Amino acid sequence: MTDTAQPSTNLRGEPPLCVDLDGTLVRTDVLVESWFVLLKRNALSAVLVPFWIVHGKARLKHEIALRADIDVQTLPYNKAFIDHLYDQHKQGRRLLLTTATNEKYANQVAQHLGIFESVMASDAQSNLSGERKHQRLVQRFGVGGFDYAGNANSDLLIFQSARRAILVEPEPGVERAAKQVTEVAHYFRSDLTVLRAYLRALRPYQWLKNLLVFVPIASAHRLGEPGLLAQGFLAFVAFSLCASSVYLLNDLIDLPADRAHARKRHRPFAAGAASVKIGLMLVPSLLLASVGIALWLPPAFIALLAGYYLLTLSYSLWIKGEVMMDVVILAALYTMRILAGAAAVSIIPSFWLLAFSMFLFLSLAMVKRFAELLDLKSSESESAEGRGYQVVDLAMVQSLGAAAGYCAVLVLALYINSEDSRVHHVYPEVIWSLCPVLLYWISRMWQVAGRGQMHDDPLVFALTDRVSLWVGVASVTIVLAANWA
Repeated sequence: MTDTAQPSTNLRGEPPLCVDLDGTLVRTDVLVESWFVLLKRNALSAVLVPFWIVHGKARLKHEIALRADIDVQTLPYNKAFIDHLYDQHKQGRRLLLTTATNEKYANQVAQHLGIFESVMASDAQSNLSGERKHQRLVQRFGVGGFDYAGNANSDLLIFQSARRAILVEPEPGVERAAKQVTEVAHYFRSDLTVLRAYLRALRPYQWLKNLLVFVPIASAHRLGEPGLLAQGFLAFVAFSLCASSVYLLNDLIDLPADRAHARKRHRPFAAGAASVKIGLMLVPSLLLASVGIALWLPPAFIALLAGYYLLTLSYSLWIKGEVMMDVVILAALYTMRILAGAAAVSIIPSFWLLAFSMFLFLSLAMVKRFAELLDLKSSESESAEGRGYQVVDLAMVQSLGAAAGYCAVLVLALYINSEDSRVHHVYPEVIWSLCPVLLYWISRMWQVAGRGQMHDDPLVFALTDRVSLWVGVASVTIVLAANWA
């Protein structure tokens, strides 16, 4: 933050400071956030937006505010600017919250902060933005009779009539334009790297999960065929873009819950490091790019990709709050990656492979839930917001998850003793060595989780865990030895 002017010791004689809300007082857009709250609460109401907006933006904001509540205490406030406002308030400065946000949310924010003498906001008939806000301020205080704090291009007209401007995280071009029309008294900028924030929101490290699309090629012993690898690569990219679209949507829907979580509150959208408006645009853009790439692959892959997206969307809106159903769906989503990889290269997946993956990923999904419940226990909370689990479920989740992992090893053992194994492997008996290796790895994953050391998605943890990587090397070695002719 840079500050170009020092406040006086007594500001009672100063003109009032009018403060914008979205992008200025808070690092987010309240309208977008409230719509996502409504989407999660009642998806049918959320899709009524086009019918409401026909009657104007004020009506849209009013209808959403009637149906959705947001926790103003956890909003990502601009701390440096808030500190400045508290200092101004203590010195007697009159502060007004002037915003296009609906009056319900604006009044809640003002009440929470306790420093604003009054609120000017949108209601059911009037959207207090741009020219309308400018007219209201000039009518009340006169030209030059107020200072204004804002950040957007829509604030430039107001800056022209303000005595001084305060710029808070200004949008591109706003700073230069504001200097041409008024005196800029203060600047508030953060050191946030915007591009890095959006890259974090896309979660590229999660794309490693999509390497599962290559499993059918590997299990069919056809990794040496460039054409199949090229199709597998297209499937990988399509799934990665689709997954990032879902991750963004999930983060936007889960903003209230993430802000109440010890670690998730640092996610880009929850912390205000990334714009929820841009996030809203990225969701369909990434999905369309994914579909564009999928069009180069067989129709069966497109159908599975669509099924994956719809199932993940259902998970974000509803299923994640349902005990046990959530982990079963997570396991199914992992298995769908394998099915999609098979569809991309027109390979029929093995029954043994699908059964093994379902049990294994069910165990890993439960590891994740167990770790979250353990965090809750350490924080002395009884249940997680937006989840159906409670701390008392720890023992149940642990026992069922470990059992699912051992069932995966049992499926592998039955496969080794089957006719299919003798057909596909030169020395199928060598694969028996995989059983103790996997039993060790699954047991260790649960031990790590039980000690409270599982702070990531289990698959992501495995890809960064030295022991897990050595287990992977040993497993590949065993499979190669079973096929060495």
